[in-house]
Amino acid sequence: MYIRYEVADRIATITLDRPEVANAQNGELLDELDAAWTRAAEDAEVAVIVLRAEGKHFSSGHDLKAGKGWTDKITLEQIYASEAQRYLGYSLRWRNVPKPSIAAVQGRCIAGGLLLCWPCDLIVAAEDALFSDPVVMMGIGGVEYHGHTWELGARKAKEILFTGRPVTAEEARQTGMVNTVVPRDELDSHTRQLAAHIATMPAFGLRQAKRAVNQTLDVQGFYAAIQSVFDSHQTGHGNALSVNGFPVLVHLDDMKAKMQ
Repeated sequence: MYIRYEVADRIATITLDRPEVANAQNGELLDELDAAWTRAAEDAEVAVIVLRAEGKHFSSGHDLKAGKGWTDKITLEQIYASEAQRYLGYSLRWRNVPKPSIAAVQGRCIAGGLLLCWPCDLIVAAEDALFSDPVVMMGIGGVEYHGHTWELGARKAKEILFTGRPVTAEEARQTGMVNTVVPRDELDSHTRQLAAHIATMPAFGLRQAKRAVNQTLDVQGFYAAIQSVFDSHQTGHGNALSVNGFPVLVHLDDMKAKMQ
């Protein structure tokens, strides 16, 4: 089990619990996480969902080591189908759960880690939080749920993609990607207090408010953009397959060194 789930005081807390690998996402973790989101969405006793992570880091992204040995066994069609379900489909589903959600982020949140926190309605970040998407080093234009422009603005999005450098918690707050920055030792308590306050609001009103904001973004093109960029994302995999083998193996050591 890679996910812990608990409900108290109308708040469902979902915890990523794979700290020994910085909560890297293998298929099992993502499937368990989706099941936890579904459980919280369907529970009438749950008013607010909190997503948090055990350990020093929120998430180091996709488990790159899980791709070792796949070079001669996987096709682009198989990659597309798997990512459409786990990386794009799950994130869109979590975004549209009709209950408020809050992500509490500490330490590193790398590439695939963004697919976990960006679908949440609010993000509380510890002062040590660093957000990055360095997958351009792998010949790919960004992670599968391409919310960069919406979360950071066009120029900042290009900057972090072109350079691979992390965005600090305070930078993220200034762009509007993060709601609040707090000391690391206050992350859980602050997030809990925020969730508890939101849980006192009428459930139908919260649902309508969330729907209104999400629909406004969709009318502006969010949903269509996410879908179209996902398709272009797959050309990066195709290029890596044709030149270097399965893309998670490309420049792996170089990427790990630059993430330190």
